Amino acid sequence: MVNRLVKILIQAIPIILMIILIPIIENDYLLASIYLIIIGGALSIKYEKRDYIFLIFGFCVISISEYLFIQTGVESFNRKSLLGVMPIWLPFLWAYAFIAIKRGIDIIR
Repeated sequence: MVNRLVKILIQAIPIILMIILIPIIENDYLLASIYLIIIGGALSIKYEKRDYIFLIFGFCVISISEYLFIQTGVESFNRKSLLGVMPIWLPFLWAYAFIAIKRGIDIIR
């Protein structure tokens, strides 16, 4: 049980790092670039079959979902560098979260 928890926490490290950087780096484009470096680094350390599919799927689904949430008034952002409604780094954060969720589920099974 402890071993599984440690493995899940290791999968969360890139996401935790990305979240920590949000208030530190105010330039959304720079932050998105750093997220791409973090994601590339994480995938170069450990790549699992279909990770890129989850990454692309997560990026697309979250971009559309967040856009709809914002347009319906459910969410709002102060940083609006993507389509004038949300920060450009947000879909990258969620895209990697899809990979981490998939890996977490695989660890639990």
